[in-house]
Amino acid sequence: MNNKEMSKRQMRREQIRRKEKQSRLIAIVLITLGALFLAFLIIYPNLKPVGNIVTPEQFSRPNADFNAAGDPNAPITITEYSDFQCPYCRIFFENTEALLMEKYVATGTVYFVYKSVGEFIGAESKAAAQAAYCAGDQGKFWEMHDILFSNQTGENVGAYADRRLEAFADAIGLDRDQYDECFSTSKYADLADQDAADATAAGIQATPSFILTYEVNGETQTRLLQGAQGIDIFTQEIEASLAEMGK
Repeated sequence: MNNKEMSKRQMRREQIRRKEKQSRLIAIVLITLGALFLAFLIIYPNLKPVGNIVTPEQFSRPNADFNAAGDPNAPITITEYSDFQCPYCRIFFENTEALLMEKYVATGTVYFVYKSVGEFIGAESKAAAQAAYCAGDQGKFWEMHDILFSNQTGENVGAYADRRLEAFADAIGLDRDQYDECFSTSKYADLADQDAADATAAGIQATPSFILTYEVNGETQTRLLQGAQGIDIFTQEIEASLAEMGK
């Protein structure tokens, strides 16, 4: 083999080595960029500003107890099945709930219970429900309920990201150590899931839905109301139930 042929082989080997080195460098760069991108996706939610927090004006929930209000021995129980991300649930909260509390809950006619529907709209729905129940441990379920609805901005858009929920907890004056322990351990995940199971068992297919429960001659009766109804519709159904009971 002459020197010329050896030189050509050496050149080819060198070219191959350079290409392999280039490929390795490109692979390293791509892997590094991918890792940085993943790290950004993980870290960014914790760096993203929480934005403005709307603090709503509170209205009275008589005898508030965790996720309920009113007299447990009232002749009618109204159970709301709701989702904190549901715009129609927010409409009920803004337009009807305070009037219902004043007219029927405060007078001992209605015992009112709020239940979530788990992940009905998405993961943020369940997270918000758990945050409300954690606030309930400190006697502030309804304060969290109100601030959640007042800061609703869309479905699964980060309105109820963990940092936003923490900001709500601060805004309503929760003990953050107690709240963080409750939320981080998913203390109320099972309860949110049970709410959803109860809704399914009751035939609930939309939020908000309301089940009126009462007894006539020792037998349990129910009425179903769907949608963000006004106080007139609630008055009609409640008065009809009372008449059925002979009250």
